[in-house]
Amino acid sequence: MDQAPSPPDFVTRADGVRLAYRYSPGDGPAILFLPGYMSDMQGGKAQAVEAWARANGRAMLRLDYSGCGESGGDFADGSFTVWRDDVVTILAAVVTGPVLLIGSSMGGWLMLLLALALGDRVTGMIGIAAAPDFTNWGYSEAQKRTLLEQGVVYEDNPYGPEPTPTYRKLFEDGQSQLMLGATIAIDCPVRLLHGQCDADVPFDISLQLAAALRSSDVQIMLVKDGDHRLSRDQDIDLLLNILSQMPA
Repeated sequence: MDQAPSPPDFVTRADGVRLAYRYSPGDGPAILFLPGYMSDMQGGKAQAVEAWARANGRAMLRLDYSGCGESGGDFADGSFTVWRDDVVTILAAVVTGPVLLIGSSMGGWLMLLLALALGDRVTGMIGIAAAPDFTNWGYSEAQKRTLLEQGVVYEDNPYGPEPTPTYRKLFEDGQSQLMLGATIAIDCPVRLLHGQCDADVPFDISLQLAAALRSSDVQIMLVKDGDHRLSRDQDIDLLLNILSQMPA
């Protein structure tokens, strides 16, 4: 029988919101996993990376953004800026020294924003179906009008029974932080993993991201039959192989 997960630790934001995290000590660079939209640190990929980190003596940090998972706060109050700052707050309390970022879907956009904020602390990045600029390309013009006029839009959720909301605060913040239209001033090694059967984030987004990054050390791995989640055993094995080859 699977054991219940150990309770998380918490960092308290200046406004009193408690941010949940789980940290496994080890050698650096510390691996930081950034979940996707409405996801949390208990996802299969995050836990697989933590198991790899423990087996290889590496430090690993999993976390929940405010309004997600075991963290406090209201999801509707979240935005890219808010969640980036949540990550910075947890990092400041838990991790010193260099970090390696892994961003899944929306976490791939936050990964870029975080790398720009942390600068040389970031030794490398791995994007899993990274979704920068999805507020720009991920909604129809009708949905964008609804967001601006009514404050929220709901979409069918293929991963659960409840529809997926997007709130105006997140949408407007995203539109103010678009990345793909100019050079992204990040110079560390970057690996981008993307399924060619991804129904949520077109794999062309990873191609655009590779072109926009200033780094010359960028590689793309396309999985011909891979979906958005890339959570099959062979997908996880590919991710862990990429991680094992990242420069320290």
